Amino acid sequence: MSKPLVVVESPTKVKTIKKYLGKDYNVAATVGHIKDLPSKELGIDVEKEFKPKYRNIPGKQKVISTLKKEAGDADDIYLAPDPDREGEAIAWHTAEILKKKDRRFHRVLFHELTKNGIKEAMSHPEELNAQKYEAQKARRILDRLVGYQISPLLWRKVKNGLSAGRVQSVAVRIICERERAIQAFIPEEYWSITAYLKADAPPPFTAKLSKIKGQKASIPDKQTSDNILADLGENRIIVDKVIKKTTKRNPQPPFTTSKLQQEAIRKLRFSAKKTMTVAQQLYEGIDLESGDPVGLITYMRTDSTRIANEAAIEALELIQSQFGKDYVIDKPRFFKNTKKVQDAHEAIRPTSVFNTPEQVKPYLSKDQHDLYSLIWKRFVASQMQQALINNNSISINVLDYQFSATGSTIKFPGFMVLYLSADEAAKEEKEKTTLPELKEGEELILEKYEPRQHFTQPPPRFSEASLVKELEENGIGRPSTYAAILSTIQGKGYVDRAKGYFVPSELGFIVNDLVVQSFPDILDVEFTARMEDDLDRVESGEIKAISILNRFYEPFQKELDAAVEGMLSMKGVGLETDILCPQCSKSVHVKVGKNGHFLACSGYPECNFSRDYIRDEKGKIQIIEPDPEDAVDKKCEKCGKPMVVKRGKYGTFLACSGYPECKNTQSVNTGNGGQSTGVKCCEPGCDGDLVERRSKRGKTFYGCSRFPECTFAIWDKPVNKPCPQCNAPFMVEKTTKKQGTILKCNDKSCGYKESVEEGVEEDSGESGGEKVSDESGKIS
Repeated sequence: MSKPLVVVESPTKVKTIKKYLGKDYNVAATVGHIKDLPSKELGIDVEKEFKPKYRNIPGKQKVISTLKKEAGDADDIYLAPDPDREGEAIAWHTAEILKKKDRRFHRVLFHELTKNGIKEAMSHPEELNAQKYEAQKARRILDRLVGYQISPLLWRKVKNGLSAGRVQSVAVRIICERERAIQAFIPEEYWSITAYLKADAPPPFTAKLSKIKGQKASIPDKQTSDNILADLGENRIIVDKVIKKTTKRNPQPPFTTSKLQQEAIRKLRFSAKKTMTVAQQLYEGIDLESGDPVGLITYMRTDSTRIANEAAIEALELIQSQFGKDYVIDKPRFFKNTKKVQDAHEAIRPTSVFNTPEQVKPYLSKDQHDLYSLIWKRFVASQMQQALINNNSISINVLDYQFSATGSTIKFPGFMVLYLSADEAAKEEKEKTTLPELKEGEELILEKYEPRQHFTQPPPRFSEASLVKELEENGIGRPSTYAAILSTIQGKGYVDRAKGYFVPSELGFIVNDLVVQSFPDILDVEFTARMEDDLDRVESGEIKAISILNRFYEPFQKELDAAVEGMLSMKGVGLETDILCPQCSKSVHVKVGKNGHFLACSGYPECNFSRDYIRDEKGKIQIIEPDPEDAVDKKCEKCGKPMVVKRGKYGTFLACSGYPECKNTQSVNTGNGGQSTGVKCCEPGCDGDLVERRSKRGKTFYGCSRFPECTFAIWDKPVNKPCPQCNAPFMVEKTTKKQGTILKCNDKSCGYKESVEEGVEEDSGESGGEKVSDESGKIS
């Protein structure tokens, strides 16, 4: 009889679990999902209650064979993929593959990969959770219905290779709507007046004009400011009220997934994806001094702030020893979850607070140590005493004008000695002002009044941290999906990054407008949030999956049918603008071709006017007139008309001036033995281009145009697109039988990759995107 088999997701967990279970068990990994919907078809039988057609994932046969071999004739199989919806789906699919007469399957939930955590989970196995699996299937079906039916529509109406997703498209919509609010914003002038004052006791301080005749001060222009300054003159400045109070400040709860992502983005400059990758490493196990692999943190996909009582008590012991009794609370502090939160997992915390960041530092990479320190400090601080803050507020009268000043000092730091969130640190810096000891009725000395002009500011663009916060607050997606959403919308070219902020590309605006116009309900923020709530209700057993699928699909099918005929074709008619053609005075339209967006006369084919364009800061179209230097002494070999230099998604190229009658294009020849890829050489100090060349044996490679001065060369085709994960200047295109065509980062230490197949890139994360891994176990 074979030993019982424990099945996990990631090969990196195998070593950790084997160490603690010993020789009594076999342990094997599924390496992510082993079954999924087929990639070449919808894979959903809409007529038969949306039955999914799951298939073994191509390339997973070796993994499946290994699982069967390791299971042998064992009676008991312990299914221990991650304790979430995706893990539940993997557990069910594994059970289907290993199903055998009289074989028993047990669901094991490893919330932490420590000796006690593993043995506790193995001692209390559960049944497979049908409701959680139904919730995962429902999400997968919803994502597939949207992705596989809207995306082909975009291929026909806009360009090949585009994708739409039930959640990703809502994220793009949020970014586009914010950008349009910024474009429409009209700044308004206002003024402030600050008094620089002294009292008998130091230090000097400032106070701002806050009220005029008991009403909130409003100073719309310089004239009003000058009039107020004239009234103020040299009149007496009297302290009206002094209010002193001590406030208590509580620590933040331990991290949830989204809060960890936000804080790591702001404090560590990690991307959401990098945060989840490093957190996964800390969860799965690190070899410490004893040589034993230990999971340093609890499971990192959670929206709960719940913590185990034993963990809180352990934290109190550490605080007593490291910080003293003044910092210890009488009993553990617990935090309430919001109503919508699923409470399946604890908050993210260290598995043992006695594994301090200093002690484990020698065994961690810098990124691992930085993230672990953040998690450790946040958790320990959550069990420390409140901080006591002395707050002073002073109101000062000059005739009918009231000035206000506030200041704060720390009376007792409490938890603040260990940890402040990014928001708390910013607030603390802003409020950290010491005021002199003042008495009501005391007269102050004026140094000067300072008037200052201001203008109202537009709403800010979204950073990674603020977009994650926006998605979370609106109930869009789940924390485990955020990293994949952000990667997808950048990878598809819908948004760019400018100084750390998301900016919609022209393609993003075009696709967003078309999709939102055709599918207003499906891509509504509130609708998407309600759908997330419904999926939670499926998991809790309140409703059946079929009910939400039926409620979703009927209006969606109507909108889809209407869009097939009604969605504007950017390849054909294009989007009308208010610009008139300089050649024939007909309206000029925005169109999309294989090399990107451009302007073309609606009078085509009688008029062949076309131009590239950009948009100014207000979103207004600005035509790019041809540069005389763009002319080339070359004729089109197809029609004989002059070739001109154009700028496309991947750099410059030659295009026939007879477009659209002739659509011939060519790469720009650099004149040094190769055709340009539009990608700059990345060697320090080199200003050459990467050009296509052939080796002596006829194999294509890509080398610097400044050869032999620069010998940089690569085999894979470079693509003029920065890596969205590490910001490397370009990516490379690679085609394999197993993965199809992908773009991947040229920096091997990064590991980022994305599909560029003419298929659909669906919403991922909870539909498997973040958790799919290759057979080496590397999470992709």
